[in-house]
Amino acid sequence: MPSTDSSDRQLDLLFADPAPVRRIWPVCALVERMRELVELSFPDVWVEGEVSNLRTAPSGHVYFTLKDADAQLPVILFRRQALQLRFQPEDGLHLLARGRISVYPQRGQLQLIAETLEPVGTGSLQLAFEQLKQRLHAEGLFERERKRPLPAFPRTVGIVTSPTGAVIQDFLNIVGRRHSALNVVLIPVAVQGDSAPSEIEAAIKTLNESGLVDVIVVARGGGSLEDLAPFNSERVARAIFMSELPVVSAVGHETDFTIADFVADLRAPTPSAAAELITASQHRVAERVESCAQRLERAVRYHILQARQKVESLHAERADWRLVFLLNGIYQRLDDCSFRMESALGEQLQLRQTSLARLAMTLLHFDPRRQVGVLGERLLSSRRHLHHTMSVHMQRASASLSAFDARLRALSPFAVLDRGYAMVSAADGTLLRSTRQVEANQLVTTRLRDGFFTSRVEEAKPMPAKSKRKTTTK
Repeated sequence: MPSTDSSDRQLDLLFADPAPVRRIWPVCALVERMRELVELSFPDVWVEGEVSNLRTAPSGHVYFTLKDADAQLPVILFRRQALQLRFQPEDGLHLLARGRISVYPQRGQLQLIAETLEPVGTGSLQLAFEQLKQRLHAEGLFERERKRPLPAFPRTVGIVTSPTGAVIQDFLNIVGRRHSALNVVLIPVAVQGDSAPSEIEAAIKTLNESGLVDVIVVARGGGSLEDLAPFNSERVARAIFMSELPVVSAVGHETDFTIADFVADLRAPTPSAAAELITASQHRVAERVESCAQRLERAVRYHILQARQKVESLHAERADWRLVFLLNGIYQRLDDCSFRMESALGEQLQLRQTSLARLAMTLLHFDPRRQVGVLGERLLSSRRHLHHTMSVHMQRASASLSAFDARLRALSPFAVLDRGYAMVSAADGTLLRSTRQVEANQLVTTRLRDGFFTSRVEEAKPMPAKSKRKTTTK
């Protein structure tokens, strides 16, 4: 008999589970399956970490690693998403990355395909501002040695700003009050939005090439960091740096600072302050002239008063008629000098008023609103003339068409049918004009005004010839 141990082994083999089927994965298929599972599980995630090993490929794609104390994750930011960033990623920057987790098949490693990046603790605009500021400072765009002084007595100033805001109105009011002879050339641009940097850059270039202005003012009212973004752009900064004319930056309020402020030759706290700075020298001269005129008038009046008092004192001491005569002559000369001084002051005032009126008339003559009104009247007159000419041509064409229609109706054979006549034609459509064209038993078609009918000819007879009267000549 077999042993008990061998029997137990046979029973175990009989009732044991079958061996598992071994599945062999190709590497590419397994990695692809892993990528599908990972992308399905993590389609949209936020990851926080520190940037390291950042590099930008010639294609424009950005590669870096997000890491913390215990792990790291490769990240790729494709070129289209990288161009939309307001700041430049760099090693050591702590940021948030949003995207989807995937697997890079060629290396079989996890990676984050980022859609957007946000700096931690600092807004993207503020970070972009600081990065651009450091880079331009390193290039020397902020150096004080290259900044030029403003012309003391400019004749024309060009201002780059919005034509509809309060900035241009405040600027013109202050210039008109402090230096009415100063000409102002406005280059209208957008001061916020995506198109603003290119428009501001083109305006600065246009003013430099025009040769019409002595100084340029880049101005905008206050706003948020997003509103002031065009003046923190590299395009505007380099346009100001390349300007051959001095540039005054008057952007925002007194507490606002932009990249344009650092590059410009002079920063004004506000657009109104820019107008005051530009007209400062002229205003000081006008104030000095006014002060000197007042001092001169007071000195003359004081000396005249002293002279009169001395003359009156002498007149009281000596009553000699010769002295009285002499004093009377002095009085007259003093009065004459006083009249001449008043006349000279009046003439100077009249000249100033005449010059001011002439400048006002010149300004009104070149007022663009007047020219626009004249052009508008010309356009309205041309439009009325065009409408009148078109109406006359239409009437003439209609009358000519009616005349042609009347002649056509008069010459139409169908008009004859309306008067009671008929047209007779053979079976082949030939129009019958003589009895010689007709035979007995021939079918003919007669066309009337309102239709036609078919008949058979029984007999065709020609009309008897009319007798001709003989005329005799005596």
